[in-house]
Amino acid sequence: MDRRTFTRALAAGLALPTLATASPALRRTQNYPARLRKGDTVGLITPASYIDDKSLERAYRQIEGLGLTVKPGRYLRSERGFLAGVDRERLDDLHAMFADRDVKAVWCARGGYGSARLLPDLNYELIRRNPKILIGYSDITALLNAITHETGMITYHGPVGSSDFTPFTERYLRNAVWEGEKWQRIEPAERTKEQYVIHPGTAIGTIWGGNLSLLAAMVGTGVMPHLTGKLLFIEEVGEKPYRIDRMLTQLRQAWNIQSAAGIVLGTFSDCEADPDDRSLTLRETLTDRLGELGIPVAYGMPIGHIKDMSTLPVGGQMRFNALDFYLDPAE
Repeated sequence: MDRRTFTRALAAGLALPTLATASPALRRTQNYPARLRKGDTVGLITPASYIDDKSLERAYRQIEGLGLTVKPGRYLRSERGFLAGVDRERLDDLHAMFADRDVKAVWCARGGYGSARLLPDLNYELIRRNPKILIGYSDITALLNAITHETGMITYHGPVGSSDFTPFTERYLRNAVWEGEKWQRIEPAERTKEQYVIHPGTAIGTIWGGNLSLLAAMVGTGVMPHLTGKLLFIEEVGEKPYRIDRMLTQLRQAWNIQSAAGIVLGTFSDCEADPDDRSLTLRETLTDRLGELGIPVAYGMPIGHIKDMSTLPVGGQMRFNALDFYLDPAE
């Protein structure tokens, strides 16, 4: 896309008013939205933080490189401090993309901060009536879990538009959302000493989760599932072990994560203590908080703020093998 076309595209988009939300009686489960085909239009939005020119151009280049057409949200380039515009602008873009019949998927351009601010005003009924792929990770954790919980529509924890679409990342993305592709076993590109088992075992259940900071912040909002019999996946970036301890302790006490069928730990990037800190290591912290739960737990799956990342169906049925480090579809 040339610069002139890129600039014109940023001015496009549509905003719609908020309608009533869906009642629990309308919720469904295992509702996979239609998969993408070459030539489909995807809506690009920033429901959290502002995206700079370089990152946005990368998002356009990568998504168009998949054979898709990008439609930008009306407020894609809005900015208000640490947010990509005021809440109403970001919410309107999300609603507009779900209401637009020409848009086949809603792709978040980046994470950052701000998605959870939108939860009280999300139009779940609009989304339920117009199911389509929603994809992102990190701060987008809030939208993925809330929308799947309230509508039953599967959402996708995968690369934002500005992520680095490595061959590994693109392969698992296509497996998850592309027509003609089938779910494949999700496992690390290679086994390394960075991966370890905290508690062995195999578990099956619907899978929920995402960024640890967002999960901890969402406890008590009413839009998170009960975890009994479910798989939980967690990743994090840039948090010291004592903060991870604090958030995992909150999840144990307020969300009953010990009732989960298993816990899939991605990569916690840049989460070790400084050499001179009086601290447990990351591994000691995770083992201390999760090892005694008596359920399968393993660290080092290709999930989170890493170069080679997989795409997971939030709310989808999966099988987790904590000893052999893989996730399989279980439907």
